[in-house]
Amino acid sequence: MRNLNNVPKVILESKSIGHSIDFTWTKKKINKFLDPLNQNDELENALTHINHKGSVGLTTALLEWIYWRFTGYTQSTHDIQKRIEALWCSINDREQTNPLLFDTDLDVPAVGSVDGVLWIALMNVRMVDVRYRKGSYFLQNELLGLVLLARHITPKKSVFDKWLNDIVSNLIRLYPCPYNFTNLDESDEAIYNSTDEPAICREFFFDSQFKYSQATTAEALHNFIENLDHKANPFLQLTRKAS
Repeated sequence: MRNLNNVPKVILESKSIGHSIDFTWTKKKINKFLDPLNQNDELENALTHINHKGSVGLTTALLEWIYWRFTGYTQSTHDIQKRIEALWCSINDREQTNPLLFDTDLDVPAVGSVDGVLWIALMNVRMVDVRYRKGSYFLQNELLGLVLLARHITPKKSVFDKWLNDIVSNLIRLYPCPYNFTNLDESDEAIYNSTDEPAICREFFFDSQFKYSQATTAEALHNFIENLDHKANPFLQLTRKAS
């Protein structure tokens, strides 16, 4: 899976490609995705058990679900593709990527069943990127809204649910969070260094035949990065090839 041109099988099975935009999009839904905490305690708790690189990997995979859902409906997917590429690169080395700036003046409202969804998705991803770069201990808090959003727009939700349950279970087992939230400084000033956490790759989320090990994961991630058109992506600052 060296680039984003191949649609993951599970996303095809979810009927996301080319499906009509038939999900509800109301003010109540918008508020749910913008302020999702305390709406799904079990899922919220599960996400806190995933470490930083695992959380960024899940963020990237969820953004890809949304990317494929709207392919053919908007040109904005080209920008989303570049952000997906940058997120995978940031897992390898966040110093080789630029911040995923998005609507810094908050000029675009979260309305419209295409533009509104994308606005919320990209704002959630932006906040994950901010917290990841900062080393915030509360990085995982930004994931819940993105999970709920991706599920809401997926036509065949049973496929998404099984995928998510399997992935979260594997993340908790293989990419466990090394701290708990009991005694954290709520001012969010403390810094967590995720540099030494193991890498994670696209295959972990979308290739059922992938044989996981730290070595195969690092190789798959580097192969993905090597295959990118670095000059065409403004979010990348790859001064040297990944090794």
